[in-house]
This record gives sequence, C-alpha cells and structure tokens, in this order.
Amino acid sequence: MHTLLMTLGTVAALISAAPAENQESDSIRVLIVSGVDHPGHDWKTTAPAIRQILEQDKRFDVRIAEDPELLASDVVFDYDVLFLHFKEYTPTARAERIRENLVRFVKQGKGLFVFHFACGAFEDWPEYRSLVGRVWDQKTGHDPRGPFAVQIVEQDHPITRGMADFQADDELYTCLIGNEPIEVLATARSKVTGKDHPMAFVLQFGKGRVFHTPLGHDVRAIQMPGVAELIRRGCLWVAGRLP
Repeated sequence: MHTLLMTLGTVAALISAAPAENQESDSIRVLIVSGVDHPGHDWKTTAPAIRQILEQDKRFDVRIAEDPELLASDVVFDYDVLFLHFKEYTPTARAERIRENLVRFVKQGKGLFVFHFACGAFEDWPEYRSLVGRVWDQKTGHDPRGPFAVQIVEQDHPITRGMADFQADDELYTCLIGNEPIEVLATARSKVTGKDHPMAFVLQFGKGRVFHTPLGHDVRAIQMPGVAELIRRGCLWVAGRLP
C-alpha cells in the first residue's frame, strides 16, 4: 500500500491517508480529501479542524489526504466515507480514473460528504452534478461573510431530527444550481437575493448516500456549534450510522 501511495502524492499525504491498523469493527473510516483550493480557503487549517470535530464522536477514524490525486488509487475503497474538501482548478493526468473511482465508490454503497467549495471541485465533469446534487454555477457567489440564521426545514430526517435552528458565521452560498432530486434539510435566507438557499441536503446515488453542505469557509465557520453538529451528523448518516 505504501509504495502505491508514494507514487500518487507527497510523503505527508502518505502518512496521513493510510488507515490505522487494528481498528475496531464498529469504527467509521473517513478520508478527508484536501490539499488544493481557492486561495481564500486555508485547507491547512480547516481540514484538521474538521477532523477534530468528527473525532469528538469516538466511532470516527479520520485521515487527511493532502493530494486529491489519491482518489485515483484503489486505497480509497478501504474507507467508508470520502469527505471532499478541495477545489481542483487544473485536472490531473489521472482525472478519468479519479472520476471512475468516485462514481464506483458511492454506487457500491459507501458515503460521500461534499463540503463548501467542493461543489465546484470538477467544473468540466457533467456527471458530477448527478453525483453531488448541486454544483457551483461559476457566475454567482455568496453573500458577504457574516452571521446568519440557518433554519432546519426537515425535522424528520435522521441527520436533523432533534436539531434546532442555529447561527452560522460564514459565506452564504447563493451559487448552487442543478435539477437532480435532492432532500433539503436546512436553508438560509440571503441578504443579496432575498431568497432561501440550501445549506444542507442529501441524495441517493446508486446504493450510496451523499450529504452536501456549502457551509465551512474557515475554522471559525466550521467550529460554530450548529455547523459542527451538522458535520458530525451528516458524516454518520452517509456512513449508514444513526447520529
């Protein structure tokens, strides 16, 4: 395994991406895929913050891959959840294999978590919209960074059952487009558009589950209590566990 990983990324990615040995049978193996993003997104601080939030639930065993190229490796199938936290502007030479692996991973019944600007991770891949439900439209963006209320609009879903509306301190994305059938769990009203926009939604893809949230601009946004709880619950659900 280590030889294969060495050919796909840096030594840092190798060390942080390999699953731990002797894991308990009930552990949930999560791979946070990061390493490249918009200059305004500091993945070097946000990826560890996500890991810390997830591992507050002892069922999670989380690794961070610092190179999306790792998605081209069969190593990803050792995990239960792929947590996409990157924006790739220049497709790699192994882009086709990455796309094939992502589709196969979810179709066969595993979990996908799409976080913040990962909505635009694959601009030139039409099927990505089917996989993640909504994508960045490249024409609009988000409200100015600041506080806003997030409303839970679906109280019966396992992710949001028992959750109250909460405050975010973030970028309110108004840029998601698509017509795929999704189940919206939470929304927020934009000061710019005057409309409600999805802040969390889910969909099925093959036998797998997908959770998508555009929240999470930086560490402060991620650590807001309601957002942190939503991240943990969403990751549990895509892994087939109950929050």
